[in-house]
Amino acid sequence: MSALADMAAALVIAGAALWGVLSGTDVFQAMLDGVAEGLRTLLRIFPSLVALLTAVYMLRASGALELLTNLLSPLLGLLGIPPETAPLMLLRPVSGSGALAAATELMAQYGPDSYIGRTAAVMLGSTETTFYFGAAGIKHTRWAVPAALCADVVGFAASAFAVRLLWGGTL
Repeated sequence: MSALADMAAALVIAGAALWGVLSGTDVFQAMLDGVAEGLRTLLRIFPSLVALLTAVYMLRASGALELLTNLLSPLLGLLGIPPETAPLMLLRPVSGSGALAAATELMAQYGPDSYIGRTAAVMLGSTETTFYFGAAGIKHTRWAVPAALCADVVGFAASAFAVRLLWGGTL
């Protein structure tokens, strides 16, 4: 069974190529078209990604992220969310890679099986990066941004609740 699992990706690729050949599709041209579309997408979203990552690193380097974390700690305690996860919650809407780095730091500091580590992991899996509207070509975000941020807050609170419910963690 393990050998089959190891070869799963190769079997899927070979199966897709075989399907394309049998259906009369020019597989190589289809691959080239896909690569070209992927590069166009990369060129479209690259400026937004660079701007977002720059802003995240500036927040971390300036100490503003730590200040915001300290200001939010009392509110997070009332919501049942570990205050240590504040950097993750502040970064998640802006940068998926920044949030992953924050979660990695939390797990390294507190352990992946700790209440804080588990909460960080569930938060990462339960929420998504919000501010990719520009990268996706969406210009009119009037109600989408507040709705997405509300969904993030609910996802963070539900993550902490789920970890407490399933693993019995406490603040």
